[in-house]
Order: sequence, then structure tokens, then C-alpha cells
Amino acid sequence: MDPRLLAFSRLLQIMDELREQCPWDQKQTFETLRQLTIEETYEMADAITDKDYPSLEGELGDLFLHLVFYSKLGSEQGLFDVESVLNKICDKLVYRHPHIYGDVKADDEETVKANWEKLKLKEGKKSVLEGVPASLPALVKATRIQEKVKGIGFEFEKAEDVWAKVQEELSELKVEIDNNTDQVEEEFGDVLFSLVNYARFLKISPENALAKTNQKFIKRFQEMEQLLAQDGLLAQDQSLEKLDLYWERAKRSEK
Repeated sequence: MDPRLLAFSRLLQIMDELREQCPWDQKQTFETLRQLTIEETYEMADAITDKDYPSLEGELGDLFLHLVFYSKLGSEQGLFDVESVLNKICDKLVYRHPHIYGDVKADDEETVKANWEKLKLKEGKKSVLEGVPASLPALVKATRIQEKVKGIGFEFEKAEDVWAKVQEELSELKVEIDNNTDQVEEEFGDVLFSLVNYARFLKISPENALAKTNQKFIKRFQEMEQLLAQDGLLAQDQSLEKLDLYWERAKRSEK
């Protein structure tokens, strides 16, 4: 037997045993697992950002377990089971890849995406944006929205046009700030949305870019704290000017 199938079969067997014998596993429901799954997904995302592939292997295993757990719960309640879940995604993949399993021609990524969105509308969806989860983090959600509408051709033609839109939104934000209006938050959101759009044209992920900047800031700030501690100083007791000096030292130490 294919070793992949053996490994998956082993996981299914263990899941059955845990559900029958483990007091903790017996008490779990869709609702109790939900937050744990979200946390596991973020841990997986952290491993990818850090390029920590040994940890990524483990995090993927945790997610596999959660998916099998949900399928087990569905089976117990007569809703679905792991077989129906897997067959459903297989059927969907075959249907939405007619350039592989049919006679449709698609030689580039953009055509594939456009065909994907058209097929989803044929499935009965009233809007191309129906598939965007409401609970997505805002930055990720903005990216998904823009990718979805691009699939039906609602898109700027070139990066220069998007950059001009960014500049326009920045100008509008400045006006609202100068006039101290209640529209500042809305205009700030428009700036962020435009920057997300520009990131797509640069072929970078705004979520990954910000995650890396967050990581860089944390590392640099902690290095600054260590440099202060080496000199017998506490960060909270220093002036901004002194903190800036140590911040620059921390930056230089990275090089």
C-alpha cells in the first residue's frame, strides 16, 4: 500500500481510539475545537514566516489532526465523514480545473483564476465576494477581496495607476487630518486598501511583508533592551533621545 495512505489510515485509527478512550478528546465539539484550530493555523503561519521547516512539519500535523477530528465529529452526528469530505474536495478540484480534466485551454495563472471565479458563479453564488470569510483579519481580507474582483476583470491595468490611487488616497487623508474631521479613520482605511492593492501589483504579500517587519522590529527592540541592560540601564527610564541612540546601535549590530 502507498505509505501515504498507511500514514493517513494510522491517523484515522488513532483518532477513533482517542475519541473512545481519552476524557479530553471525548468532550470536544466543533465549537471547542474552533479556537484551537485558529491558534494552530497561526502557529503554522509563524513557522512559515520564520522559515522554520522542522516546526512547520509539526504544525501541519496538528492541522491534519484537527481536520480529522472535525470529520470524526461530523460522522458521529451523521453530518459527514472523512470519506465524504475528501470526495467533495476532489470533485470540486476536478470541476474547477477544466484545463486539466476537460478541454478548456489555460496557459497562465491569471486565466486559471478567472476560470475558477466564473465556475463558482455557475455553481449558484450570487457574488464573487461570497467566498471571502467575514472573520478574516482585515489585511488578509483586503487582499482576498481584490483577488476575487480581479477574477472578473475589475482591476487597474498597470502598477502606475495603482500608485497614483495611493497618492490620491494619501492626499484625501491629509485633508481630513488637517480639518480634524470624523472621516480620518475611513480615509486611513482607504489608504491601507490602496497599499494592499499596490502590493499585489508588486507581486508581494502585504501580510507577509508586515509580518516580517513586525518580526524585525521585535528583534531589534529586544536587542536594544539587551544593550541597555549591558550598560545597567532600563529602557523605561531613558529619554527618547537615548533610546534612539541605542536603537541605532541595535540596527548596526544586525549587520
